[in-house]
Amino acid sequence: MTPSLAGKVALVAGGTRGGGRGIAVELGAAGATVYVTGRSSTTAGRSDLDRPETVEETAERVTAAGGRGIAVRTDHGEPAAVRALVDRIGAEQDGRLDILVNGVWGGDPLTDWDHPLWEQDLDRGLRLLRRAIDTHIITSRYALPLLVARREGLVLEITDGDSARYRGSFFYDLAKSSVIRLAFAQAAELRPYGIAAVALTPGFLRSEALLEGFGVTEDTWQEGAAKDQHFAFSESPAYLGRAVAALAADPEIMAKSGRALATWNLSREYGFTDADGSRPDWAAHWAESLEAEAGPLGDPL
Repeated sequence: MTPSLAGKVALVAGGTRGGGRGIAVELGAAGATVYVTGRSSTTAGRSDLDRPETVEETAERVTAAGGRGIAVRTDHGEPAAVRALVDRIGAEQDGRLDILVNGVWGGDPLTDWDHPLWEQDLDRGLRLLRRAIDTHIITSRYALPLLVARREGLVLEITDGDSARYRGSFFYDLAKSSVIRLAFAQAAELRPYGIAAVALTPGFLRSEALLEGFGVTEDTWQEGAAKDQHFAFSESPAYLGRAVAALAADPEIMAKSGRALATWNLSREYGFTDADGSRPDWAAHWAESLEAEAGPLGDPL
């Protein structure tokens, strides 16, 4: 069953597409008011990622799912813009913010998978870190006071992986590992106020760009397994979104604060499924089919 988040207010930073969009829509399906932010909008145009998805489109999907979607174009690398966003949320929601999702990424075109650190473009790598880490810090810096004032809430840091395994590229690995540490550090500082902070990872996520790369749609995604057998074990953004909704509705969420969590484990615990009724388990697939060539995923942090 869909958990109830009626009356809750969420900010999904980086909700334009992919996992962020899936999270925003599923929070809406649970009845939440969701502020959807990102750099691409119908009025300002596309970001440098040059993707067609917009924050307005995501907000419309939130409302269609049963919640209330509010689109606010925001560059989370600009402190003044984030402060203005949080001030708006506070004013419009009587100071209420229950759920903060730090899902800003934008590092795909900056990731160099082919070279070690000493052969990489330094400016490109540092820009990746600013996009993937600084944006999360800036957003938490201005948004957390709303949660602290009410002494309840949940912060989610969206990452890749729940273990210390090296992720294949120096700057990418540093970004995703740092986001897990951000959750750990925030959990320590927020615990006295009754606010939980966790890191959350999907498995092989079917983003819009990935679907395009495989030449399929979400309706025909299984055809992509003909190109890559591992694609058959991928998951939709809805799976990640349902994990977030389940965590946000858990009255015992403080017991998980400071941990790195994964969609496949939460699916078993909370009983939710992916959009097609399946329960993808990327860790189990990795152990069976990828560990021999790529090594173990490692123990959860």
